[in-house]
Amino acid sequence: MRRSDRWLPAVICLAAGYAHALSIGTPWNGEALWWLQLLALAPLAAIVHRAATPRAAALYGWVFGFAWFAGTLWWLFISMYTYGGLAAPLAVLAVAGLALVLALYYAIACGVARALATSNPLIDAVVWAAVWTLAEIGRGLWFTGLPWGAAGYAHVDGPLAAFARWIGVYGIGAVAAFAAALLAWLCTSVVRGRLRGSGAIASVAGLAAVGAMTWQLARVPQAADAGLPPLDVTLLQGNIPQDEKFQPGTGVQIALIWYAQQLAQARTPLVVAPETAIPVLPQQLPPGYWDKIRERFATGEQAALIGIPLGNMRDGYINATLGLLPGRSEPYEYAKHHLVPFGEFIPPFFRWFTEMMDIPLGDFRRGAVGQVSMALGQQRLAPNICYEDLFGEELAARFADPALAPTIFVNLSNIGWFGDSVAIDQHLSISRMRALEFHRPMIRATNTGATAIIDADGRVTHALPRLTRGVLTGTVHGQQDITPYASWASRFGLMPLWLPALAVVAAVAALRFARRRRS
Repeated sequence: MRRSDRWLPAVICLAAGYAHALSIGTPWNGEALWWLQLLALAPLAAIVHRAATPRAAALYGWVFGFAWFAGTLWWLFISMYTYGGLAAPLAVLAVAGLALVLALYYAIACGVARALATSNPLIDAVVWAAVWTLAEIGRGLWFTGLPWGAAGYAHVDGPLAAFARWIGVYGIGAVAAFAAALLAWLCTSVVRGRLRGSGAIASVAGLAAVGAMTWQLARVPQAADAGLPPLDVTLLQGNIPQDEKFQPGTGVQIALIWYAQQLAQARTPLVVAPETAIPVLPQQLPPGYWDKIRERFATGEQAALIGIPLGNMRDGYINATLGLLPGRSEPYEYAKHHLVPFGEFIPPFFRWFTEMMDIPLGDFRRGAVGQVSMALGQQRLAPNICYEDLFGEELAARFADPALAPTIFVNLSNIGWFGDSVAIDQHLSISRMRALEFHRPMIRATNTGATAIIDADGRVTHALPRLTRGVLTGTVHGQQDITPYASWASRFGLMPLWLPALAVVAAVAALRFARRRRS
């Protein structure tokens, strides 16, 4: 075998993996490119199918995954180097190490896909979609889960977005993987001059079936308007520099003054301030500061959701959102459930790593899954903090009782740790996908961006420029229908996706084993 024959597939996988990262959000405008996701995944499927051994296929999957995650999560370098004070080489190694670990899920998937490969394109495409789905869900659930950059997010603006309210982002990823595998087989048939062969015909038939189903789902009408009155909202974006945000003499003072002024001046029924907008504990605030804010919303017809840390040394601390409502003596409280490793809790055996960085880190207590929404008139507001909107299966728990299901999602974030990077755009796409899955509007109040109003169809209707201090006002229309995804995910989590995928892999493996024994 020539050296180029050994290295060329790896080079192609490296380039395809980076193209896959670009499909999630381009650095120049942050847009997701659904067609590029398919074109990036197809070469990997073709190379894995033709690999000499499952071990070689696993290596190709690992290379693809490394390029994908290094290209998607590179902005973690900013938090560690710019704001954490970690030496640049160590920060680069940390990002590269994370990418290599996350890529292991796809290395295993590619190895299994090659081990189960057949000469039937439809069977191979189903197996490819199954192992891909298991890798995506495994990455999203195990070891605290980090599903950021999942393949389905490339399709937030594409035709496959029609699948969102039925099977969610992981289901979209499975459909995309199936289509990419068929596309790979078809292209291979063209190159080999076998366009009239049974494999090419089966590939075309499979792709046509995906297209027909996509077209049909896009034509299914959404539920009728819920009849809820529109809600006018004010969203605050303080743009406090991250390296000053928790400094008493600079960022803290700026935040306390600016957010107090905006909370006092807001005139809409709801005003939202982002995650840790008030960056100190209530007991650390100047005398009378918090009392004045509470009195502001104790009467009248206005309410506020404000990000603030709560707790004490004895009971522990929580990353919280407090809701101030007229006529209520005690505020509504939401405690963040899905904490950020190395940001809000330190994983076992890693305290040495966090001590190398100059970032205020600690261990927070987790809130419960499926916490009650905040009632405001006929609306039920469901807060989620920072990257909690990344975990759709956890948000689905709030739909277990349709009578109490949220009508509006509210995301309060601060991703100023990652500067003016594509992380802002990626996070906006994540929120848009949740809106599509649940047919719920998502309003976002952030420190540096993207502060926006997303309607129930996943469209951004209002937005502030990123990295600016500003106030966004607009109208949001709550919804009450329950999508198929919300219905099954609230009861079964992601099992309806991973169990069939696991069954496919087990069934094909059993058939291959039985054939080998007979032979």
